[in-house]
Amino acid sequence: MTNEELIQKAKSVATAKQVSKKTKVGNVGSALITDSGNVFMGASIDAIAGLGFCGEASAISAMLTAGESKIKIIVSVNDEGKIYSPCGRCREFIKQVNMDNVETDIILIDKIMKLKDLLPEAY
Repeated sequence: MTNEELIQKAKSVATAKQVSKKTKVGNVGSALITDSGNVFMGASIDAIAGLGFCGEASAISAMLTAGESKIKIIVSVNDEGKIYSPCGRCREFIKQVNMDNVETDIILIDKIMKLKDLLPEAY
């Protein structure tokens, strides 16, 4: 799968919709490829009082549920295809689900960086 195809997978789940008076789903979609080549996707959930989680956490949850933990590459986008860098919480989460994920490629707007370069200091 090409990086552009992965971006399109993430965009396919970035379909923002209000699911209740206080909760919106899909402002950001994320897609990842594991070291075994499987693709997992997830969407953000935004609720009041700081509840919810990022698209990356949703995709990682799907991956973990399937019994995998090592991420080869990951990307997050909005419904227009704008690429977002993982927030600090997600960067740390990617690392903590498998310490080898410091080698994960992160697709950014104009380049690809390793997680270890975005998260150089250990928690």
